[in-house]
Formats: sequence, C-alpha cells, structure tokens
Amino acid sequence: MIQFEDVFGSHRVMCIMRGQSPEETVRLAGDAWDAGVEVLEVTIGTPDAVASLAAAVAAGAERGKLVGAGTVITPEQVRAAAQAGARYTVAPGWDPAVLAVSLAAGMPHLPGVATGTEVQQAHRAGCRWVKAFPSVALSPAWFRAIRGPFPDVNYVGTGGITVDTARDFLDAGARAVGLTSGLDDPAQRERLVELVKSTS
Repeated sequence: MIQFEDVFGSHRVMCIMRGQSPEETVRLAGDAWDAGVEVLEVTIGTPDAVASLAAAVAAGAERGKLVGAGTVITPEQVRAAAQAGARYTVAPGWDPAVLAVSLAAGMPHLPGVATGTEVQQAHRAGCRWVKAFPSVALSPAWFRAIRGPFPDVNYVGTGGITVDTARDFLDAGARAVGLTSGLDDPAQRERLVELVKSTS
C-alpha cells in the first residue's frame, strides 16, 4: 500500500474535481497535470460521480499519475472507490470505520478534522496525514496553533482555499492545500502554474 508521503512527495498543491462529467473531469485533470499538479482527487459524494473517478484514474494511468477519491464517508463509498481504481481516499470528517475499511482495501485514508479532539483521535488511530476542513473557516491561524500540540501531523488544507489564498495557509503550516476551482480560468491557471513552481 502506498503512503501519503509517496502521494505528495515534495508537492504541496492538490486539485479537487467535483461535480463534472467524466469527459470534463478528464479534461480538467489533464489541465491540472499540465500545470504541474501531481496530486488529484475526484469526489464521489454521489453515485454517478464514480464514473468520473474511474475516467480520471484511467487517464492518470496513461500518464503515470495517481488519483484519489474524495468525499468518502461510508464503507460503501470506499468499496466503490477501490473498484474504480482510486489509490487513496479522502473524507470531510473523522470516522474510524471508514479509515479501517479503506486501509483494508489497500488505500491510505485522509480523514477530515476541524478540532484538536479530532486531530488527537486520528493521531491515536495512526493517521499522520489529515485534512483540515473547511480551511476557509478555520483560517491560517488554526494551522499555526494546532501544530503546537501535534507537530508530527501533516495537515492538508481544503475547503474554500483559492490560488490567491493558498500561500497564506502554506506559510501558516499546512503541508499541502487542495484547490477546487481555477482551472477553467486562463488567468487563474497561470497563477496555479506559478504556485506549483514556487512550492514544489
């Protein structure tokens, strides 16, 4: 089983695909990879989104890229993600049952946290990578504060972070940030390329 150290490596920017058709997901994923983004997540909050995940996985395989499944909140979704070929799972919240099923399926799991209690519970369960969600509500100050008691946890900030605000969260201690928008805007895409280059 791969680990998140292998998924992220030195990369600090992740792109999140949500709500697009399989064709649009593949197009946007290609744009993200062309921009230098190596970490990609396709959310499967609805059953029809699994087809978009599978399409991205297939496109990624042609380019040697790993693709993960996001918004995974039930064991059933873990199984759907595994069947679609996802290499890791991401959740908006902390659920030890989902963590266990994902690990059993050979996929590392990135649980969502928003409090010290949730970070401590995830840490106790062996998670050294967590998703801080929603980061826009938590603010960069949260990342600075939480690293004090939990310095050996890697925080991936997602939820409301943009190309323009990503640096604030990275400078505050986020190991990586997840972006959900900007690929359709040429100006934003240019800034995404700059962000990726400056953080890798």
